[in-house]
Amino acid sequence: MSSPDLLLPNEPSLSVDENVAIDWQPITLTLVEYPKGDFVGKLLAWISLAPLGIGAGFVALILFRRDLHTIVFFLGTLVNECLNILLKHWIQEPRPVARAQIWTEYGMPSSHSQFMCFFSTYVLLFIFIRLHHINNSNSARFERLVRLLVLAICWTAAFLVCFGRIYLLYHTLSQVLIGALVGTVMGALWFLLTHFVLTPYFPMVVLWRVSELFLLRDTTLIPNILWFEYTVTRHEARARSRKLVSMKSQ
Repeated sequence: MSSPDLLLPNEPSLSVDENVAIDWQPITLTLVEYPKGDFVGKLLAWISLAPLGIGAGFVALILFRRDLHTIVFFLGTLVNECLNILLKHWIQEPRPVARAQIWTEYGMPSSHSQFMCFFSTYVLLFIFIRLHHINNSNSARFERLVRLLVLAICWTAAFLVCFGRIYLLYHTLSQVLIGALVGTVMGALWFLLTHFVLTPYFPMVVLWRVSELFLLRDTTLIPNILWFEYTVTRHEARARSRKLVSMKSQ
């Protein structure tokens, strides 16, 4: 085993100066700059990472819940992102401030505003169209308040992300507005496609062999999936507990 001071026969050696001269490339997906000492800018920079948090949430839900609607929703965000990339390279409008380390030099339309408005529009339509009939439980008023709170959080986050992209000079006002418009239209179209075209096929898709292999499921007809899973889990736990007690008493 060679010591740190010894070099292997064909191992390239770089001096300190040569290492410094290397052009280091950061992963710019999460790199957000803000004016030093600007608390508002720092806060908006953190808020602008919301799309990454939502994307991570999608991945977690898909891995642990395997619901077809969630998978299709996530695919919609990918289609929306691909459309944004195509529009940027077609329009080729530069950003207001040139930065050396940035994902792409084009700024029209804003991908952040497009993503957030896509997500918020889809959630809005999901709540008012898909969940509008679920008001027959004793906790209907509480559930309505929760939905309104979810909508308020989504659209507040969308506004702050859009405002932050302008404040931090990543986009102009027109780039953000066009991004928000494209995202809103795409969110509405994708929801309509999912709700009226794709959802009726979900019961058939879950019967496919590949769906059984990956444990995919369709929860479309279950009004409150959280309450359903809670009651089923509680019932199963009690049944197993009674069975275990019965086995011990024999």
